[in-house]
Amino acid sequence: MSTIAFDTLKFVEKLEKAGVPREQAKAEAEALAEVLDSGVSELVTKKDMLIALGDLRADIMKWVIGLALAQVGLLIGILLRMPH
Repeated sequence: MSTIAFDTLKFVEKLEKAGVPREQAKAEAEALAEVLDSGVSELVTKKDMLIALGDLRADIMKWVIGLALAQVGLLIGILLRMPH
């Protein structure tokens, strides 16, 4: 499982410099760390995206080839029914 590097001490110090009380800054840092930890399992990796794109490309090619064959068949049918 992946993890996101999050420096809570540095975050607290930045909040304190901005005028946030230390206890509030600590609480915010802990809450943010929990959110980051819980959401990591939902992240998509580059490998996941490449697999999904490969599947999507295959589906698109099936549709394109199928439609092209249907158009050729329709065109042949129309040409064969035309009066000579």
